[in-house]
Amino acid sequence: MAASIGAAGIIPGVAWYKEWFGEEYLELYAHRDRGEAESHVDFVRQRFGDQRPRAVLDLACGAGRHTAALRRRGYRALGVDLSLTLLTQSPELPRVAGDMRRLPFADATFDWVLNFFTSFGYFESERENFRILEEMVRVMLPGGRFVIDLFNIDRVLATLNPRETREMNGRRVEIERWYDARSRRINKQIRVHSADRPTRSYLESVRAYRLEEVSNGLQWAGLRLDETFGDFDGAEFGPDSDRLIFVGSRPDRQP
Repeated sequence: MAASIGAAGIIPGVAWYKEWFGEEYLELYAHRDRGEAESHVDFVRQRFGDQRPRAVLDLACGAGRHTAALRRRGYRALGVDLSLTLLTQSPELPRVAGDMRRLPFADATFDWVLNFFTSFGYFESERENFRILEEMVRVMLPGGRFVIDLFNIDRVLATLNPRETREMNGRRVEIERWYDARSRRINKQIRVHSADRPTRSYLESVRAYRLEEVSNGLQWAGLRLDETFGDFDGAEFGPDSDRLIFVGSRPDRQP
C-alpha cells in the first residue's frame, strides 16, 4: 500500500505525490521559473555537445518549464508527469500523463532522458525508486544520454529550516521540515490557511540519496555514470554543493 509521511512516521493513506502537485504547489515553487529552466538546458547542451538528439524526454516534467526551454532551442522534446493538474499548465506543450515506474513509451524511443528538480526518490520502497532507472534504460536508445538532478543531502541537513511561515496571495502557509534517519527521507508538511476555505495540509517526502547509492543503482540498471556536478554552473560536487547532478549514458550494445 502506498503511504504518506507525517510527523509520527509513515502511515497508511494516499501517496503524497498524488495529493500535493496542484495549484498550491505551483504557487509555493513559483521561483523555479523559466530563467532557471533555461540555465539547466544550457548545462545539458554544454555537457552533451552539438549533436542534435532526435527525441528528448523530460521525465517528471511538471508544468513543463524544461520542456518549453528545450523546445525553444529546437529540440524535439516531450514531457511526462503523473499530475493532471500540472499537465494542464501550458497545454500547447507536448506532454503525456504517465508513471515514472511504467513509462508509456516504446523501447529505445529517446536519445536523451532528463530528470530535473529532485523527482527521483518519491516512492516508499527502494525497488520502486530504482525501477525508474530500469525504465530510463528501456526507453533510451543505445548510446543515449541522461541527466538526474538531486538535492545534496549534506547541504540540506546543514541548512534545514525546521519551521517557516510565508504569506502567499493572501494566504498563510506554514511549513515544517524534518529528516527521518530511519527511512532516510527529507519530509515537509505544508499547511495552507485562508479565510474562505478550510485549512489544507500536504506532504512532501523524498528519499535522500548519496552519490555512491545512485552510482551503484545506475550500474545495476545498465547505465554508465560519466560525470557528477555540484551545480548547473558545472562546479565539482562536494559536501557544500547545492545539487548532486549525475550525467551519463546508456552503453552501446555489444556486437
